[in-house]
Amino acid sequence: MPPEKSAYALARYSRSPDSIRDSIEWVRAHDSQKFLESFYFQYGHASIADLGHTVLCFEGISELAATEIEEEPLWDGQAKSSRYQDFSRSGFITPPELAADAAATYQAAGDALLAAYAKVNQLAFARLCERLPCPADMKPDAYQRNIAARAFDVARYLLFWGVPTNVGQVSSIRTLEKQIRRLKSSEFQELRDLGGEMAEACAAEPDCRWDLNGPCEALAPTLARHADPDEYAAALRADLREWAGQNLPAHASGTAPRVDLLKPADTPADIVATLLYPVTARPFRELYELARSWSSRQRAEVIDVATRSRTRRDEIAAGFRGGLYAYDMVIDIGAYRDLHRHRRCQKFRQDYSGDLGYDTPQLVDDAGAGEIFHSAMQSAWESRRVLPPAGAQYLLPLGARSRFLFKMDFAEAEYISRLRSGVKGHFSYREIAWEMKCRMEELEPELGRLIEATPPWVEDPLRR
Repeated sequence: MPPEKSAYALARYSRSPDSIRDSIEWVRAHDSQKFLESFYFQYGHASIADLGHTVLCFEGISELAATEIEEEPLWDGQAKSSRYQDFSRSGFITPPELAADAAATYQAAGDALLAAYAKVNQLAFARLCERLPCPADMKPDAYQRNIAARAFDVARYLLFWGVPTNVGQVSSIRTLEKQIRRLKSSEFQELRDLGGEMAEACAAEPDCRWDLNGPCEALAPTLARHADPDEYAAALRADLREWAGQNLPAHASGTAPRVDLLKPADTPADIVATLLYPVTARPFRELYELARSWSSRQRAEVIDVATRSRTRRDEIAAGFRGGLYAYDMVIDIGAYRDLHRHRRCQKFRQDYSGDLGYDTPQLVDDAGAGEIFHSAMQSAWESRRVLPPAGAQYLLPLGARSRFLFKMDFAEAEYISRLRSGVKGHFSYREIAWEMKCRMEELEPELGRLIEATPPWVEDPLRR
């Protein structure tokens, strides 16, 4: 059944003595759009829209766009992997915001990064073959696939947010509506355009039909009419950024750890720090201690700024959500791209500024690719300095460091640490997962001992 009719049938099923078969027959003869208009959009019975699910696919979008699409907490899907496919001939997405001269600069830098990616991948593959000869009990094609995956793990540091990818997702129409509204208010034109295309797709017949001879209806036409831009989200960012620029003291000196773990005990201070985190470049611990030192009136001022543009239809800002533990991480954006897919936590990011430099895999130097790698990175940074913000963010390589906040309970911390530290994983997030366990052991020794994470020095490169 089309998602909106499915939602109608299940909603009626819960509200009548009829069987599900009778409810389906009822829906065949009644208007599901009129029902949703009344009960979902007018009366706010949002749970009804959780009963209809859609499958949407996005092709030829940027890695940046894919990561933003995946931002929904109640979301399932997968994107094209950087581990099993060669991106050297994939080309890249040029942000529509760039004028002709800026676009030419961006495209030249993108070409240079992909050329370096191909060379580094080739050298890393050759070095791995030397270091790890094929075991007698492994088939040659399996060996080649494993070595290739490990070489791509190294070369991917030179891929950048503008490289193209594909995403397939499954979501409820309620989540889809939130997603469309959020994307339509994005700072990036590509995402605003995608939000519009998604609404158009909901109002049209599906592109791919399982039953070519059966009846076909629009995916979610009622949703398409109501998915307006999330004006509250856009206003929230602007308001908080302005407040932070006018009121925060000078940034404290010192170097923050790569993975810092806090257990905030002061809830209002925690919320204020979380609200300010995405619009600053400050560590979470610094913001939290600042907020704790303020008066309740000062904290209320930030909370009022964060809520003044909210309407009855808007959910409260994500900064009011949280978890028992707050992990503040300075990690490469390729690792974030992988860790970001975990759903049972709240995630917040700061701007992709490039100000925190980049990471270099050990195998780059071991393979004799150091000069190629660093030259390409430095060239990208020089090009980024002359580009407007949108182009500069799209050109940021996956090896660039940025700051991210993950808030979760212990069960999710245990799950991420255990799963992502395994020998099959990418070495970048393996190290982060191990540090997550170590920080938990320091903060909560009684609980940290329960995390069975694998140390990053334990390796099995030929296992997938």
